[in-house]
Amino acid sequence: MSLPFLSLFLGVSVFVLFFSHFAVAGVVTCSGIVPMRYRNDKISITDFGGVGDGRTLNTKAFREAIYRIQHLRRRGGTLLYIPPGVYLTGSFNLTSRMTLYLARGAVIKATQDSWDWPLIAPLPSYGRGRERPGGRYMSFIHGDGLHDVVITGENGTIDGQGDVWWNMWRQRTLQFTRPNLVEIINSRSIIISNVIFQNSPFWNIHPVYCSNVVIQFVTILAPHDSPNTDGIDPDSSSNVCIEDSFISTGDDLVAVKSGWDEYGIAYGRPSSGITIRRVRGSSPFAGIAVGSETSGGVENVLAENISLYNMGVGIHVKTNTGRGGFIRNITFSDVYMENVRKGIKIAGDVGDHPDDNFNPNALPVVKGITLRSVWGEKVQQPGSIQGLKNSPFTAICLSNINLHGVPGPRSTQWKCSDVSGAAHEVSPWPCSELTATHQAASCSDHI
Repeated sequence: MSLPFLSLFLGVSVFVLFFSHFAVAGVVTCSGIVPMRYRNDKISITDFGGVGDGRTLNTKAFREAIYRIQHLRRRGGTLLYIPPGVYLTGSFNLTSRMTLYLARGAVIKATQDSWDWPLIAPLPSYGRGRERPGGRYMSFIHGDGLHDVVITGENGTIDGQGDVWWNMWRQRTLQFTRPNLVEIINSRSIIISNVIFQNSPFWNIHPVYCSNVVIQFVTILAPHDSPNTDGIDPDSSSNVCIEDSFISTGDDLVAVKSGWDEYGIAYGRPSSGITIRRVRGSSPFAGIAVGSETSGGVENVLAENISLYNMGVGIHVKTNTGRGGFIRNITFSDVYMENVRKGIKIAGDVGDHPDDNFNPNALPVVKGITLRSVWGEKVQQPGSIQGLKNSPFTAICLSNINLHGVPGPRSTQWKCSDVSGAAHEVSPWPCSELTATHQAASCSDHI
């Protein structure tokens, strides 16, 4: 870990610890959508034979402890305490009305033996595994059809030990799609807070078909060359609050999704009411992204007070022909980025397809993308906004945007096509498609 990165990480860790234990007057938060639960009933993983020596396999202990919570059904639920130590385990399922609580110094570490990872069916909105046809490996920590679930603690660690999976991807020896670190499906009233997630085999935190989800005060870490280690991917979910977190991974820090091509169109569940606030981080890919899997639709997303360093793309809205669906009413506000290859990218030609059965005439509708108060330093290329000829992107509204380039002869021009909207106080001055006066009416409420 380089010294600048270590300083940034430690600074954010101190911020997270401070902020999570003291109320700060005047701080806007969406976390109240799910109240934190106090559990009168408490058990420890050691009560079920858990051994934190980093060698003993604790899969049986975790499954027995959660079986106890599920079947005794204590009033108000049960807290499962993970004391300091390193607990090696295979994947396991959570249950409703439980808190998984990691003490300071506690590490839940995934086994690297793929035989310990069960196979499960693909998500119906994806139709197949995201990487390989057929099923997929179950996530390390999994939940389906749950309510009132909390994963929290004193900044303990959940470690996916993903390098063996990354190497299988690089060597093209994967038989099935890699497992996520945490995936919660068809669930509601979920809180994930005050935990460090690291070295996920694939996506880190994936709430899918969920409602009322709070992800707050988390740290997510993976090497920048680790493939597809997205930080947080809300997927066909509603009322999701992501706040006060630090993410440094090998792919998008946050990516809002809603299904893949014909399968996502048929499933038809959008992502809506997503708030992303006070997130900091670094990645060779995007800081805050929408897509590219948006076939169920994405709407009403707010990302604000975002700080991005050493990024591929700062803000990325991405879709493709065959996706269908819609992307509308998306707002990015108060974003700072530094040392970025491209500041802003809105594109209609990004992403692959699950199979040859997608409909090339299923065109996405992109309307109402607002970017305001965006400041960038050492930005190699300010941005590109390239819609689709037969489905132009409309009401793209830019205001108070300053993206400063790097010294030297490199081009700093915007690239635009098949787009309309308006721009106000944007530097460098954007493309003519956004500066024509007759287009300004579509953005009058946004700039």
